[in-house]
Amino acid sequence: MAQKDLYLPFLALSIIACCLMNLQTVLSSSSRMRNSTDDISDDKCPPQPHPLGMCRSRVAAYGYPCEEYHVTTEDGYILSLKRIPYGLSGATEMTRTPVLLFHGLLVDGFCWVLSTPKQSLGFILADGGFDVWIANSRGTESSRRHTTLSPQDPAFWDWTWDQLADYDLPAVLEFVYNRTGGMKVHYVGHSLGTLIILAAFSENRLTDIVRSAALLCPIAYLNSMESRLILLATRIFLAETIHMLGYHEFNPVGPVAKEVLGKVCVDPEVDCYDLFSAVAGPDCCLNTSTTCIFLQHGPQSSSIKNMIHMSQLVRKETIRKYDYGSEKENTKRYNQTRPPTYNLSSIPSHVPLFLTHGGQDFLGDVADTRHLLRTLLSQHDSDDIEVLYMPDYAHGDFIMGYNAPQLIYKPMVEFFKRH
Repeated sequence: MAQKDLYLPFLALSIIACCLMNLQTVLSSSSRMRNSTDDISDDKCPPQPHPLGMCRSRVAAYGYPCEEYHVTTEDGYILSLKRIPYGLSGATEMTRTPVLLFHGLLVDGFCWVLSTPKQSLGFILADGGFDVWIANSRGTESSRRHTTLSPQDPAFWDWTWDQLADYDLPAVLEFVYNRTGGMKVHYVGHSLGTLIILAAFSENRLTDIVRSAALLCPIAYLNSMESRLILLATRIFLAETIHMLGYHEFNPVGPVAKEVLGKVCVDPEVDCYDLFSAVAGPDCCLNTSTTCIFLQHGPQSSSIKNMIHMSQLVRKETIRKYDYGSEKENTKRYNQTRPPTYNLSSIPSHVPLFLTHGGQDFLGDVADTRHLLRTLLSQHDSDDIEVLYMPDYAHGDFIMGYNAPQLIYKPMVEFFKRH
């Protein structure tokens, strides 16, 4: 057995002991921690969950029609699905191709309407002649219901992005497909929203109802990630430790997140004065008002188990289903000792793909994205795949950048219209 493998159990036990005896001391004594927490819940931009929801508080406020549906997944989660059926020009007789927007990790569908109609992708697509549908994955504010469970039940949070790919994604895509009379759906995913569609495609699922897919900051391979904060949390098995302490929900503005930051922000190599940059890279093109709206409405819960699964991706060079940590448990669930891999080279070549990534993105960093691109480009015809590289963009610029409408959304819409 390798020396590092012998070391890990002792490291985990040390972390658990430290968490149990000393987390609150870390939280109260670290000025760097206080500054990082202020970044998440700044007094200037306090969290403001709106009781009216996204449709009435945001979309209708700009004069757009907005409909809300509830979709029940095969495993019982009740998801909120929003629809902007047309833009400010009003309903016409023209046929509108449906587009489904799927958000990334720790946010919800609100991210697609954060800014003004001229800046936000949800509005831009509606005004551009598309029938826009906005997904909200399990655990987010508007999708915290289940047929038998409540968010207070640990079982409610017993899932990872495997289940988003297996249940949430097909449930909303098939709903949109059926509701629009069997029209194939354009798909737009950001960050984790790209990983789940790639996972589904690699198993040859949903390709019959997806017209094309646009991947903003595609996330797949993560072993070359540049975020020191995430690398440190992954290296010390922090998500696993928090889960062992009995936590199941990860709320980015809740006490669990503060405990996580309390452990990593004492490391001098981790810059917690600017959490956006520390996690996702230095964004080039955000304005203050949009960032403030994001801080007020954006941060959303995920499961601790999902954070563990993401950590596993960072440690490995392959993309696998969730690893239960023992051959026995893996065999019980997968009928094999190691979790199955998602073979991205098996993604059907007939699905048109638009991919765009940034040179400053710490999450979907250049090395990992190029690994993904080499896999996809070798299979696809050049007419059915388009890659747009933005050297100055980081992770958040693709959904909040003031120049994203011209640099990202315009060529993406043109790609949709060609397919």
